Amino acid sequence: MKIVSKNIKHLRTLKNFSQEVLAEELKVTRSRIGSYEENRSSPTLDFLIDFSNYFKVPIDILLKNDLTKTKDVSFIEVGEKRVLFPIIVDEHNENLIEVVSTKASAGYLLGYDDPEYIEQLEKIKLPFLPTGKHRAFPIKGDSMLPMKDNSYVVAEFVEDILDVKNGTSYIIVTKNDGMTYKRVYNQIEEKGSLLLKPDNREYQSYEVPISEVLELWKFTCSINTQEYDEHELKLSSIIQMFNGLGVELELLKKSLV
Repeated sequence: MKIVSKNIKHLRTLKNFSQEVLAEELKVTRSRIGSYEENRSSPTLDFLIDFSNYFKVPIDILLKNDLTKTKDVSFIEVGEKRVLFPIIVDEHNENLIEVVSTKASAGYLLGYDDPEYIEQLEKIKLPFLPTGKHRAFPIKGDSMLPMKDNSYVVAEFVEDILDVKNGTSYIIVTKNDGMTYKRVYNQIEEKGSLLLKPDNREYQSYEVPISEVLELWKFTCSINTQEYDEHELKLSSIIQMFNGLGVELELLKKSLV
């Protein structure tokens, strides 16, 4: 039960609570809190339930995961009995983000809600990221030019699907299609769905019912693992120019109707 002891002490410390304050909040004695934190006795089931409810962390997370790697007690609740740890830190208290490698991406649909799967992902430091929970995802194909195949998109977790901003690019994880990177348009009120639109017009847009969406991550930055050659840069610029022209023509068409 050593992990539980560490977790109780760590979460209390993150709240800036003394043992006395936490004991008052949970209606137990201070000595009992001290005993649990020092691993001199095992927490009772009733205590674990109360502690879990107070900190909004599922009991199985308390029992299995070392929460001392987090530096924020406001865990993101994602559905029933699931949380995301907003910020993970290393031994030097520097922020880390998980990297879903190309190899690991094959199992992401099965492991996205498994703390053990997420725990084993590689982690990197990107000190320029804004505040928020970030994760890096691999890009496959050329539907989102000029993003190259095997590049990575670093994206911020979106807690509420209603916060989708039209025309912004997201990593979308769905029940049937797994993980994809597209520009998203909110059709929730009218159709109960999201419209996913690739930047490369050779690919078709398509709709995804919100009931199919498991996770949504908003683009923050990208990491290219290969250099562009001159031909690719010219081609990408031409495609972007025509895409932009298409948007302007659509707007003009609407204004004339």
